[in-house]
Amino acid sequence: MPAIQVLPDLLISQIAAGEVVERPASVLKEVLENALDAGASTVEVALDEGGVRRLRVADDGCGIARDDLPLALARHATSKITSLEDLEGVRSMGFRGEALAAIASVARLTLTSRIAEANEAWRISVPGGELAPAALARGTVVDVEDLYYATPARRKFLKSEPTEYGHCEDVFRRIALARPQVKLQLTRNGRIVHRWPGAAAAQRVAQVLGEEFTGAARALEVQAGPVALSGFVALPAYSRASRDAQYFFVNGRFVRDKLLTHAVREAYADILHEARHPAYVLALTLDPRAVDVNVHPAKIEVRFRDARGIHQFVYHALERVLAEPLAGAASAAAAPAAFHLPPPGAAPAQPRFQRELAVSEGGVTQAAQRYFDAFALPRTGTAPTLAPVTGFAPAALPAAGAALPLRPGAAAAAGAEQSEAEAAVPPLGYALAQLAGVYVLAQNRAGLVLVDMHAAHERILYERLKAVVEGMPAAQKLLIPAVVAVSARELATAEEHAATLDRLGFEVAPVGPQELALRSVPQLLVRAHLPDLLRALLEDLAEQPASRVIETRRNELLATMACHGAVRANRQLAPAEMNALLRDMEACERADQCNHGRPTWVQLSMAELDRLFMRGR
Repeated sequence: MPAIQVLPDLLISQIAAGEVVERPASVLKEVLENALDAGASTVEVALDEGGVRRLRVADDGCGIARDDLPLALARHATSKITSLEDLEGVRSMGFRGEALAAIASVARLTLTSRIAEANEAWRISVPGGELAPAALARGTVVDVEDLYYATPARRKFLKSEPTEYGHCEDVFRRIALARPQVKLQLTRNGRIVHRWPGAAAAQRVAQVLGEEFTGAARALEVQAGPVALSGFVALPAYSRASRDAQYFFVNGRFVRDKLLTHAVREAYADILHEARHPAYVLALTLDPRAVDVNVHPAKIEVRFRDARGIHQFVYHALERVLAEPLAGAASAAAAPAAFHLPPPGAAPAQPRFQRELAVSEGGVTQAAQRYFDAFALPRTGTAPTLAPVTGFAPAALPAAGAALPLRPGAAAAAGAEQSEAEAAVPPLGYALAQLAGVYVLAQNRAGLVLVDMHAAHERILYERLKAVVEGMPAAQKLLIPAVVAVSARELATAEEHAATLDRLGFEVAPVGPQELALRSVPQLLVRAHLPDLLRALLEDLAEQPASRVIETRRNELLATMACHGAVRANRQLAPAEMNALLRDMEACERADQCNHGRPTWVQLSMAELDRLFMRGR
């Protein structure tokens, strides 16, 4: 073996560059973070050939003094920390003091800067290292050219120009969302692509992600002691096929953390199809000493001192805002103030359908009662006979035979009385008819509402069952126990969690070195493939807390019960039943999606309907 020797500084920097400077986007991230730490209010980025040929970042921050310019390019030289105490409570974006040195070791770098007190700017270039006067207003310009010219082998691993530019644009978007008050401009090959003025958080989110996202998102602002969570979470109807619309910031730093991702996914678990991904922009703020950002050179991973507490805080905050009933969400969206979650334990609002049923004490009440008990009715070939409904005329809509106010402006022209009536229209409006025994058609202030009655009823029943059912549904003894071959790990898990399995309705006992006898299962799962079911349950118990597994499995059983009990297609609903369904949807949590993540209703505005029929052209 060769003798041990100290590596030269240039080689050390090039080795470090392999971790810090993965691609042009890595360079852009480091330089932009330095600009933010310098207090910049305006940042301009210019990219040529995806940042490979040239990457230039100009800011109007505090600048770097002349004598500090050589130190800015030295390894492990920084102005952001001075002691271990500073490192344990980092408040700046950068702190390692190796980014510029790593970049300079693999590219041609020119650093030009001027502080407010100086009469002129100064420039330093690498290779070279000589200081020279320059012309520049207050701030700093970092110019990186010919990335990886010093390590040609590494340059071969870069992708095409559009791909590298796409990664740089992603970094630019993250910085824009993290600092909405900063004015940002991105230029690609001499053409301005993005120019975003400083704005409020909601406006910046609309600038970056578009009005479609903000229209489908709910605002979030929660605080518990020193920990706060704010931002926007999109409803499942806006779910994506990929994770391209997921932004999580911790103390202003974009991170990818498995703990936070899991908490978000769990909050969406009951309303999002498993093949789709949620969209969100969330900012977690906490004491810097409670989070460790010195985990990876890229500073994109973090570790929390109270990981479980942070997970539960994020999970419950998102679960509550996503579970907001339609009526509450509509009133919150109409309010100009920021959205605030209701306090824990607050009494839910009285369902509107209860007041609606007072219109008729005869047929309406009876019909609605049968609707709510639909999942308890025996399934026969014919629909149950419902009592006739008489005298049902919602106050917000004219009686049958009268002209319907199809335009929002028509109500104002008709007088104050009709305006008050229209203002009282609930979010989902009132039922007009039933289509093909599957969909309920309703009219609200915006236009036409289409409701999948089975999916909506399924969600309502599921939420009610979760609210009233304690423990697990009854278990069914198997006439002939099912013998399941398991691994040694699964056998140990079954013995360790025997009490939990029993609570879930699974009675198991070892009958061999690697065999389990399954003697009872929940009644609704008797026809399931029992070996796969048991193995999946044992895997969950091995990886998750028993309490979480119990809740998840219980909810799966209740979801099956709700699906079997929900009103079926081709059942004719009376007007009172359809309106009772709409009112209960407005009062129900997570009413936008059924238990499988599919939407329960769709809004067609008058403008959309006009376009279909080319009205106004």
